[in-house]
Amino acid sequence: MTRLEATFARCREARRAALVTYVMGGDPDVKGSARLALACVEGGADLLEIGVPFSDPIADGPTIQLAAGRALRHGTTPRDCLAVVRAVRRRSQVPVALMGYLNPILAADPATFFPEAAEAGVDALIVPDLLPEEAGELTALATRHGLAMVFLLAPTSTPARVAAAAAAATGFVYFVSVTGVTGARATLPTDLGEKVAAVRAQSRVPVVIGFGVSTPAQARALGGLADGVVVGSAIVSRAAAPGPLPRRAAAVRAFVASLAKALRR
Repeated sequence: MTRLEATFARCREARRAALVTYVMGGDPDVKGSARLALACVEGGADLLEIGVPFSDPIADGPTIQLAAGRALRHGTTPRDCLAVVRAVRRRSQVPVALMGYLNPILAADPATFFPEAAEAGVDALIVPDLLPEEAGELTALATRHGLAMVFLLAPTSTPARVAAAAAAATGFVYFVSVTGVTGARATLPTDLGEKVAAVRAQSRVPVVIGFGVSTPAQARALGGLADGVVVGSAIVSRAAAPGPLPRRAAAVRAFVASLAKALRR
């Protein structure tokens, strides 16, 4: 059983959703982002997403766009993000999903980058702009190196797309809770339960909900609908707040702890 499978199995046994947290690799720098990722682990995250910065993050809202811009200004590359994963792996066996767009991954050369990612301790790849119908070659390469693939679905996804993503995913399916880009929201759609249930009925792998989750109450509500809940922008905004890094890491740790507590009630 892989780290990813074991984590979802443990959460199912505990009858709760997994808490998935996101940190942008290279923001404020490689060492700092590793510290923020470990703060998430210390707060109780079950699974980490490490973002790979890109100049045209079409699925992301202002908070993560700004984080990507800061990381790129420091010269962060996909392989720098692997350094973040290695730093996490020295301290924890929590599963890590690398989340990045197709362009930087292709520029890094998947034939060499995927085995490097596996060696660093990456468990899964989330590529928001990779369509499941076009992912066969990359999925085969990822599988060869023990990397699971994750595909995204939206409330507007057609039945054909749902079936394609559910069939192609080898790690989990990422259900986007709202139409639009990432970002904390005060309210979430009321028909999520029906849509997520339809996806779970077709998926062989766990289904997680992300985009827009910003409070413990929202995490708890969505945790009853899916196998996992993703929180990104609300963490990134705390990581980017003014002040010294130790203070920001403490704020991230406390916020993640509040999310974990909500999911474990």
